Amino acid sequence: MNHAQLTALGRALRVLGEHGEALSADTPDARLHEVKDDLRRALDLLEESVTTAAPSTRCAEHPTGPVDESAPDLCLLCETRRRAARRAEFNGPAPQHRPADPAPSRYGVRGDRPQPQQRWLPELWNGQAWQLCGTPRRDRREAELYIAAQRRGPRPAMAYRIVHEFTDYEVLRVWGTPVRVDIEPMGNA
Repeated sequence: MNHAQLTALGRALRVLGEHGEALSADTPDARLHEVKDDLRRALDLLEESVTTAAPSTRCAEHPTGPVDESAPDLCLLCETRRRAARRAEFNGPAPQHRPADPAPSRYGVRGDRPQPQQRWLPELWNGQAWQLCGTPRRDRREAELYIAAQRRGPRPAMAYRIVHEFTDYEVLRVWGTPVRVDIEPMGNA
């Protein structure tokens, strides 16, 4: 989307917002037709500015990639990577077979591609949401030791957790009870 399209679309959406604020039960039909025309104009501008296909997955890395209905993000490519990592975790790494006469491949050799990464993220409950409270760790035990030190600190949070990140997220353990706290004193009274 270029700057001119962005400006025109923003202007059209602001006009629609003004129409929305002015609507009431006794709005005349002529005004409603004007709203309809402005809405069509905004949709036409949006249609002109969108140049790519609608995403078929919820994956930021492969938005138009192949779909796997059983994957949490619908991405077949990421789900295949996650499954391979789970298999390697239980079965150990796959044996490396070298053919007798290696034929060159335009895709490279498995050893040339980076291996999937996994991290453990320490998070704390701030009263409203979970937030990162330390550097992501490559070792689960190290992350648990970090949280233990935070809990013994001078101002511990009400709850901590470790999240396992491997393209997808999985909560491994929660310390404490996260309770939603109203940020307004006296409960917004």
